[in-house]
Amino acid sequence: MALTLRSSNSFIKLKDSRCFKTLDDFSGMVCFAQIRPSCRLRAKSLMQETQFSREKTLNLEDRRNEKWEKLHKLSDTHGKNDSQVPVFVMLPLDTISNGGNLNKPRAMNASLMALKSAGIEGVTVDAWWGLVEKEGPMKYNWEGYAELVKMAQKHGLKLQVVMSFHQCGGNVGDSCSIPLPSWVLEEISKNPDLVYTDRSGRRNPEYLSLACDLLPVLRGRTIIQVYSDYMRSFRDRFKDYLGEVIAEIQVGMGPCGELRYPSYPESNGTWRFPGIGEYQCYDKYMRASLQASAEAIGKEDWGISGPHDTGQYNQFPEDTTFLRRDGTWNNDYGQFFLEWYLGMLLEHGDRILAAANRIFQGTGAKLSGKVAGIHWHCRTRSHAAELTAGYYNMRHQNGYLPIARMMGKYGVVMNFTCMEMRDGEQSENASRSPERLVRQVKKATKTAGTELAGENVLERYDAGAYSQVLTTSRSDSGNGLSAFTYLRMNKRLFEGENWKHLVEFVRNMSQYISLLGSKS
Repeated sequence: MALTLRSSNSFIKLKDSRCFKTLDDFSGMVCFAQIRPSCRLRAKSLMQETQFSREKTLNLEDRRNEKWEKLHKLSDTHGKNDSQVPVFVMLPLDTISNGGNLNKPRAMNASLMALKSAGIEGVTVDAWWGLVEKEGPMKYNWEGYAELVKMAQKHGLKLQVVMSFHQCGGNVGDSCSIPLPSWVLEEISKNPDLVYTDRSGRRNPEYLSLACDLLPVLRGRTIIQVYSDYMRSFRDRFKDYLGEVIAEIQVGMGPCGELRYPSYPESNGTWRFPGIGEYQCYDKYMRASLQASAEAIGKEDWGISGPHDTGQYNQFPEDTTFLRRDGTWNNDYGQFFLEWYLGMLLEHGDRILAAANRIFQGTGAKLSGKVAGIHWHCRTRSHAAELTAGYYNMRHQNGYLPIARMMGKYGVVMNFTCMEMRDGEQSENASRSPERLVRQVKKATKTAGTELAGENVLERYDAGAYSQVLTTSRSDSGNGLSAFTYLRMNKRLFEGENWKHLVEFVRNMSQYISLLGSKS
């Protein structure tokens, strides 16, 4: 069954709407239909009820619309099955102010009310390390988040909270700047090798190097201990809300919260799309690990440095010796290096998720981890941009399977991006195929028995993007989605046509997804 988004006014009638000021700007207005906040969005929409009353006047033998009958039958059973895909909306990056308070609480209250009226399951918020532990080691300020949790509870919304151990600023979509805690930056200034470093010696303060995870480099604590103490503090502060209002904890594991290396940093113009990026293995701790791994197999010269001639951030694969079609990525040394590079990433993810699993076990909150959708150069033989980020993905090797298995070991949901992108929308100059990439991840998670959730990577408001998400939510090419997070809430989202598309999308995700799945 082909599914298209319709521009129905069943839920949004602008002339009858109540209006509230938006979070972004009190001069803007949030408009939404007069739906009781306590009512959950049902699959039987006002439009369908109108259709039903009209159908009652017709003779039964004149009912030719078999599709309508199927949908009506489905709507009657909605809420009695687990086939619906709940939709969350990501809150602005600066939801919590630099002072640790909830930004624009009156506007946030109105925005949450609007989202609830549209049938949104909940909202997603970053719990920034740089804000919460800002004042010093183990001095946590959760007050702004506590206000948000209570507000979400009042409106009957769920919360996904991201343990954001990375800085905000310098990446795609970053609209504000939140650095790592000042006391952590002091330690970095004393020991610059605490952060990722490229071949030219450029340091990246976005996230601490995974090679330092088990070293007591943060005033007597290891990095994993610091992350664990942070998560434990969150658990203790919000224990009465976990598993109820706070439905999910997403554990940050790298730049942008994603399990990857910062191979394509946009800050200061270092990287521009669709460059291949660069390997981030030149801090002294990563180099020591590489040397030890090479010595362990009797190849000491392989551990002296990372691979030569891997190119620069903004080059293409064929500009390099290592990453071109017949490059040295595919010889014995290349395979050794790529396996080590991925292995370090997997160990890092395993350490953090093992700690999170211990801390949140029994709370009722689900755990998730995010993986980047690096869709450029993914149709080349070397998958260059994926390789520099740490994803050892090849034509005959699903590089997302070991990640899915690692997450599945702890019952962690894999959250993957670029769910809204179509191959036909991409230019031909960078061998892009987001749809192929999504299919790979869906198959990997299904094979590993790991749950899959999704996000859009770019801010999109059009019916075409929503329709693509509906398509990728199906289980016909692997796992279907267990949830979807829309990026991101802002003033534009609440504008007339954009808002109508969102409401229609949410209704379709809850109403039609099981029918789509039945066709797989």
